[in-house]
Amino acid sequence: MKRKYKNLKRALFIVLVAAFGFSGCKKILDVNQNPNNPDHADPTLLLPTTQAAISQVVGNSFQVFGNMWAQYWTQSPVASQYKSIDQYAPVATNFDNPWLNLYRVALVNADLITKSHEAGLENVKGIAYLMKAYSYQLATDAFGDVPLSQALQPSVYQNPKYDAQQLVYDSIFMYIKKALPLLNANAVSPGTQDMIFQGDMTKWVAFANTLELRAYLRLSNIDPNTAKAGIAALYQTNPTFLTEDASITYTSTGGNENPFYNEAASPTLGKIQNVVASSTAVNAFTQNNDPRLAKFYSLFIDKVNPVDSLVSIPQGSYLSYVNKKVSTPSPLVGGKADDPTSATAPVKLLSAAESYFLQAEAVARGWAAGNAASLYTQGIQASFDATGAGDATTYIATAPDGLQALTAAATVNAKVKAIITQKYYAMCGFQGFEAWTEWRRTGYPKLNPSAATTIAAGQMPLRMLYPNTELTSNLNYPGTIPIYTHVWWGLQNP
Repeated sequence: MKRKYKNLKRALFIVLVAAFGFSGCKKILDVNQNPNNPDHADPTLLLPTTQAAISQVVGNSFQVFGNMWAQYWTQSPVASQYKSIDQYAPVATNFDNPWLNLYRVALVNADLITKSHEAGLENVKGIAYLMKAYSYQLATDAFGDVPLSQALQPSVYQNPKYDAQQLVYDSIFMYIKKALPLLNANAVSPGTQDMIFQGDMTKWVAFANTLELRAYLRLSNIDPNTAKAGIAALYQTNPTFLTEDASITYTSTGGNENPFYNEAASPTLGKIQNVVASSTAVNAFTQNNDPRLAKFYSLFIDKVNPVDSLVSIPQGSYLSYVNKKVSTPSPLVGGKADDPTSATAPVKLLSAAESYFLQAEAVARGWAAGNAASLYTQGIQASFDATGAGDATTYIATAPDGLQALTAAATVNAKVKAIITQKYYAMCGFQGFEAWTEWRRTGYPKLNPSAATTIAAGQMPLRMLYPNTELTSNLNYPGTIPIYTHVWWGLQNP
């Protein structure tokens, strides 16, 4: 296990050289210059760097935007760091670092691994193909059209063209297909160089199937025939799916902390609590008497009424609650800036709960065989297990959004609403970007515009901005697209 954290520290050092977060630190760096062009690179050493770069994106920048735009978190009344996010007024420079980590660290290194001519590394290459699929899905789900066909070609490294989202998704499926036979090969295991599953290929096969199911369901509105056919073909292989989280774990030692906490605790941010509980999520948990509420958010002792209290504020209402004490995200999700136990919160790339809810939706849509109700309840229990909330039986039977919401659903859309609503609860704090993405796809659950919005009434964020580095250095930059413009697979008005 110690070897694993040494690998993590080395990988994070490489990533953090490029990643400066939201703290305002700026360096002159041309991200269209390839920093990973060695004459020879050991593929097993590049793997943890690839995974750490992805984790840096999912666990920090996309974590903040996702959790705020999914309305789990909102700007603290006593701080100011993320006001522009709550106002739906991000700037292009906010996205320089996640783009850099995806394209110039994760994808470049994964590509080097897949092109290696060293023998016996089929398993490592299989994981690398999955990291490429995962990274491209992150990029295209966030930004829309992105560089693909020329993105990693040295001859056009300066100015790669942008490819349509549909083509990017075609490549995601292709990379997953390339990965599977390599994962099943009798080859050298990456062992602890693999920071997610420590070289367990059985788990990586389940990851591949779960990622493929997620990707096909993303097309449910824009191309349901392809989604249905793809899922049918997947199920014909008698696939296994994840039953545990695909995550990277962290420690409390320097350089190995959860990425969001690492930045919150940095000298620049000084452990100031910039995010607090949003009433959108808190009210929904409360209406269901959900014991996970006290797991996702921190309670405090009210001096007037000396009992444990959980206080939230409406999304974007920080100016109306100046100096009000509000509950914070808990250390469990890495969200409490002054609590060092936040350092050990995992970054989840795919969770067990998500896996069950994906399967439940495929069955509910009639695209796969199975018992939707059973998968649905397994997803809820997996979330309870992950948070330490205990046995979910009573909640499942009595909560308004529990099993009764699914069994009472008379249409496919109503069933999907029940499933996505429970997925939303399960992703609180851990998978904010994915929850926001699923809301963009389905419109569930109901979110309301931030009280601090600076865009037109009724409009909400449906994509991220292309980074400033692309504007200034890529001649094929497609132009600024407003954040309220839906992506290819997304709803125009969720």
